[in-house]
Amino acid sequence: MSEIRMTGEMRTDFDCEISGVPAGRWAEAVFTIDKEEVVIEVSVEKEVIVAIMAGEEAAWKGTLAGLKQLLKGEIRAR
Repeated sequence: MSEIRMTGEMRTDFDCEISGVPAGRWAEAVFTIDKEEVVIEVSVEKEVIVAIMAGEEAAWKGTLAGLKQLLKGEIRAR
């Protein structure tokens, strides 16, 4: 059995909660709204890599440090 390197959790406004979902190297959450997907993927290798996709045309992928900089407005998405 491989090593657990991260755990996932999900909560909704319907008082549904799932927590402690184990993952070794990667995990993703997929939300479908009117046949369009919003996907958040986290990969744990040497660095933590985060990918965020909204449909097929909008996506961002980078390190966790890069995502923090993007959210703080320190860098701009390409």
